[in-house]
Amino acid sequence: MNLAEGVQVVSFAILAVMLIATALGVVLFDNVVYSAFTLAGVFASISGLYLLLNADFVAAAQLLIYVGAVNVLILFAIMLVNKRQAFTPFPTAWVRKALTGVVSLGLFALLSTMVLTTPWSLSTATPPGNTIVLIGQHFFSDFLLPFELASVLLLMAMVGAIILARREYLPEQVISGEKQQVLTLPERPRELVSIGESSRNIQ
Repeated sequence: MNLAEGVQVVSFAILAVMLIATALGVVLFDNVVYSAFTLAGVFASISGLYLLLNADFVAAAQLLIYVGAVNVLILFAIMLVNKRQAFTPFPTAWVRKALTGVVSLGLFALLSTMVLTTPWSLSTATPPGNTIVLIGQHFFSDFLLPFELASVLLLMAMVGAIILARREYLPEQVISGEKQQVLTLPERPRELVSIGESSRNIQ
């Protein structure tokens, strides 16, 4: 093992420990804000793993989209809700915890079986020089239809968010036969306008 391989192994170990610790913090913290902050650590750790795989564009997209947009959106949503009352425990809460534990153990066993039974082999192929160009070629050739469908879906979500945000500013529906009210801003008093013009003339 040379120096470069040793650095990669140590970096992978640090990122793996950080990923597991922050993931446990997401589910074990009682404060939702702390869980959201540790979720940013999970996304950053995954971005570091992408860097170890020579996927620089995916790592940058992971930081920009998940840490810079999704996690910040979650934090804003939590802080805007501002729920001050404590959560009251349900009498049958242990059933949910037991089902969650069973599902988590099942997923862990499934993933462990997949990792142990997969014939891993070290690839000797050289990584591509520019991953952005390669991803762009695949987006506009092999995965053109899913790419365009995702664009349409994001556009629909954006239009829906704008409509929901501007709903309170839209005038109410008027009954047929009545004159529709037009929302206008009040004009400035003429006295203030004349005073402003006279001060400019003096200057």
